[in-house]
Amino acid sequence: MEWQQIIGFHHLVKQGSFTRAASASYRTQSALSQQIKKLEDEFQCQLINRVSRKKFILTPAGERFYKFVASLMAEHDKLSDDISAIRGLPHGKLIIAAPFTTLYHLFPEQFKSFLETHPYVELTILDRPQTQAIEMVRTGDIDIAIALESQVPSILNSRRWRKVETVLIVPDKHPLVKIRGISLSDIAGYPLILPPRSIETRKCIDELFDKEGIAYRVIMESGNVELSSRYVEAGIGISFARIASGLNPLRGRAIAFLPLTEYFEDDYLAVVSRRGKSLPSYAEDFITLILKGIDNKQSRAKAQP
Repeated sequence: MEWQQIIGFHHLVKQGSFTRAASASYRTQSALSQQIKKLEDEFQCQLINRVSRKKFILTPAGERFYKFVASLMAEHDKLSDDISAIRGLPHGKLIIAAPFTTLYHLFPEQFKSFLETHPYVELTILDRPQTQAIEMVRTGDIDIAIALESQVPSILNSRRWRKVETVLIVPDKHPLVKIRGISLSDIAGYPLILPPRSIETRKCIDELFDKEGIAYRVIMESGNVELSSRYVEAGIGISFARIASGLNPLRGRAIAFLPLTEYFEDDYLAVVSRRGKSLPSYAEDFITLILKGIDNKQSRAKAQP
C-alpha cells in the first residue's frame, strides 16, 4: 500500500467522482483507476462498485477501508501541525466558513491580524449560508464555522461569541417609531421585507403571525440585511434583522431599529467545530483571537464613565 494510493482513495470518496478526485489529487483518471485497482488487488476484494459510468458506491470493505484512510489522514495532518509547532512555526491549513454579513463586518481585521502572526498557515475563507457552513463542519470539509448558537446541533462543539438580538428596521420617520410596545398587528399593517422561506428566521416570523392569525404582505424576499435595509430606507417596506451586540453596521443611515424582545429571544453567534476532534494549535489561536477581541471591547466599554 502506497501513500499516493491512500490519498487517491480519500479524494475519490470525498469528491464522489473519478473526474473531481483525479483533479484534486493531480492525477489522470486512468492513473487514479489504476491506484484503486492495485488496492483491490492487495486486499483481494472490491472496494467500490460502479453503478454507472460516473457513479459508484463503496462496498462494505470499501467503507471499512475509508474509515482507516480518514483517521490516517487526520493523524497525518495533526502530525504535521505538531512538528511545525515544535519548530515554532505553526504550519497547516485552516478553512473557515461564515455568512456574508458576518465575514463582511466582523472579520477583516481578525483575518489580517491572524495572517501576520501565522504566515505559514494556509487560510481559506468561505462565504456560505449558515446551514451550509454548519453541515461542512459536520462532514469535516472545514475546520470552523460561525453560526447562530440556536442552530448548532448538539453533536458539534459550540463556543459562544457575540449576543444577537432581533430588531425591526423601519425608516427613521416611520409611524411605528412613536409606538411603544409594537404588536404584530402594527407590523402587519405595512409591506414586509423578509428572508427567504428556507432561512430559520423566516420560519420563526411566519409562525408568529400564523399563531395569531394575522395576515401580512411580503413585498420582497432577501437574506441580505444590507440589501433589505436599503429598500427599507427607500420606503419600500419594513424588515426584520438580527444584529450582533456591540456592532451595528447599519447605523448612520436614515433607518431606525425597534426592539422585538417580546417576540424573539436573544441568540448568540458561536464558533462551531467538530466534537471529539482536536483543532490544531493555530486554529485555537484564531478562536482565541476573536473571542479575546470581543472581551477586550466589552472591558473597555465597562471602563468608560
